Amino acid sequence: MKRIGIDVGGTNTDAALLDGDKVIAAVKTFTTADVTSGVRTALKEVIAQAGDAARDVVAVMIGTTHFTNAVVERRNLGRAAAIRVSLPASASLVPFCDWPKDLAAKVNGGVYLVEGGHEYDGRPLFPMDEQAIARAARQIAKDGVKAVAISATFSPLTASCEERAAEIVRNEAPGVHVTMSSTLGRIGLLERENVALMNASLIGLAQETTQAFVDAVADSGLGAQLFITQNDGTVVRADAAREYPVFSFASGPTNSMRGAALLAGVENAMVCDVGGTTADIGCLINGFPREANNVVEVGGVRTLFRMPDLLSIAVGGGTKIGRDPVTVGPESVGYRLGQEALVFGGSQITATDIAVAAGLMTLGDPSKVAGLPADFVKAALARIHGSIAESVDRMKTDATEVPLLAVGGGAMLIPQAVPGISEVIQVEHSGVANAVGAAMAQISGETDRIYRDMDRDDAIEEARKAAIASAIAAGADEKTIKVIDIEDLPLSYLPGRAIRTRVRVVGEAAALTQEVPA
Repeated sequence: MKRIGIDVGGTNTDAALLDGDKVIAAVKTFTTADVTSGVRTALKEVIAQAGDAARDVVAVMIGTTHFTNAVVERRNLGRAAAIRVSLPASASLVPFCDWPKDLAAKVNGGVYLVEGGHEYDGRPLFPMDEQAIARAARQIAKDGVKAVAISATFSPLTASCEERAAEIVRNEAPGVHVTMSSTLGRIGLLERENVALMNASLIGLAQETTQAFVDAVADSGLGAQLFITQNDGTVVRADAAREYPVFSFASGPTNSMRGAALLAGVENAMVCDVGGTTADIGCLINGFPREANNVVEVGGVRTLFRMPDLLSIAVGGGTKIGRDPVTVGPESVGYRLGQEALVFGGSQITATDIAVAAGLMTLGDPSKVAGLPADFVKAALARIHGSIAESVDRMKTDATEVPLLAVGGGAMLIPQAVPGISEVIQVEHSGVANAVGAAMAQISGETDRIYRDMDRDDAIEEARKAAIASAIAAGADEKTIKVIDIEDLPLSYLPGRAIRTRVRVVGEAAALTQEVPA
């Protein structure tokens, strides 16, 4: 089965064509300001490089940091209203209360607190005020707000309040897009609500971007199906990605880690992915990135949902290097590397220039960096190595020596010896590991629930069935589904032998087994 993976980073847009696990063609192009042009260019170039081998490609998988960048850079965001079903509880901390002021001012489309919600054990907290929700929906439509996020207390355990509130909003304000927090986040109300509000603010951008990707694939003449990669190293159909752009926030480093595992043939290791702007360090467990169980901040907003456990540092090929004194970042020239770096005729010293001057790689015009003092190059490289080694050590959970997989366009900046690391493996095709990881992605399903009055084995079995059903609903082939992660935690402070169980499964996309249009 042939697939094309495309990863859109802050600096480069990479593409790789895989036949099974074999890389047939791979290209690296610069990311463009409008994203879509870069995707079209990468797609065109990888098809041209593959030649006849590209004729029977069945799928194109695209990963993008476009939505994360929109939040971080405060651009292309829509206004979103918040309806929280929780009164008389949770009134002291209102929606948007912990957001950066500039971001809240741009996104906040109104806040509505309504009576209702449930307790942790499924009992109603208070009867839901449906009339208040209807009034809120009419006001939201009157204000011209196009999206709303609905959250309710303990909705991941009992979603009936959110589902009924969504039904009322759709009836009263048909043009308003609804995001329910129970479909995105975990139990914590504020973090889950924040994720839902972010998702709602990105709906317009997600619909435009996804349609642009659909058009780019259609115009390529491949007749392939389009999937979008997600935070956990899996994919969803393009229509699902339109609804949940937040699930693509960390797809870039996740794609790199999955690609590194395939290219190195190693499923348990540390991974350092040095891109154009940042270096992302994570841990591979059974071929998948370790997930974060704690709060993850995105653009200064606390979130708690399906995200990889990553440490990002400001070290990349485009990182600006200062002289007298020697400094490394945090600023980066980003996608302007081709214009601003010394080796490309620019005037800004970057980490790429240091790598070329140190003889670690050949790129651009090496004569442009021949005049850099040797002690300056050595000092800058030592700072880069020190920063990476310290970050790798912070992400390890014990003192056991494990391999480190070096990937990304800036992999040459990773030192050959790192404390606590058994060996540093320079992966073949490391510059496009992210695109390889995108191409090999599967579809996932997950459940995270509290079960009561059940034995541990029965609770895990129920959770496994729910996760498999979720994966099938997302488009996975039932015959290929396998369990990759099980967690269970007895909750002794709750009545009824309560146990919290989380199960995650993955499977091949069922749609890929269908006949591809000629």
